[in-house]
Amino acid sequence: MARPARTDHRGTAVSTDGPVTPDGRVRCGWAESSQLYRDYHDREWGRPLHGDDAMFERMSLEAFQSGLSWITILRKRPAFRSAFAGFSIERVAGFGEADVDRLLADPGIVRNRAKVVSCIANAKVARELDTSLDKLIWSFAPTPRSRPRTLSDVPAVTPESTALAKELKRRGFRFIGPTTAYALMQATGMVNDHLADCWVDAHA
Repeated sequence: MARPARTDHRGTAVSTDGPVTPDGRVRCGWAESSQLYRDYHDREWGRPLHGDDAMFERMSLEAFQSGLSWITILRKRPAFRSAFAGFSIERVAGFGEADVDRLLADPGIVRNRAKVVSCIANAKVARELDTSLDKLIWSFAPTPRSRPRTLSDVPAVTPESTALAKELKRRGFRFIGPTTAYALMQATGMVNDHLADCWVDAHA
């Protein structure tokens, strides 16, 4: 799917005000609009991630991002981590109505009832899995392919992300469609969508 010249990793248009690549490094176009994006791009995005709680955090944040700019989520991530007990599956699974009320009153996070309730419900599902969340998600990792040449070569959905979303839905997870599932794959290094001329070699 073709994307605008300046979008974030989810395909959302981003501002390009300010200096571009001030350190002279070549980056994926979406990472050039702010230092927060550059740091996320350079240090986290596309690097293989493992661990159930870590994977739950990324899944949750991708779901909260739906309809918003990713920069909004990055800015709020410290508050999200504090509000959701570090995204501990065990602890979030134990949240009740009082916690929902607390979260909806917290200006530091995205106060969307459906997303908050879904995050808690997803923790309960993850806690009861017959396998680890990490292993479940990584079981859908595609065969490695060449890095994309341009942003327009980066897909928004793939057969693997569609299959992952379908399986997660079958198991009871919410707010994880094929597009969100692919963004999760990108964020956790299941695919390497750093452009061919980007300085980051995520799988080195």
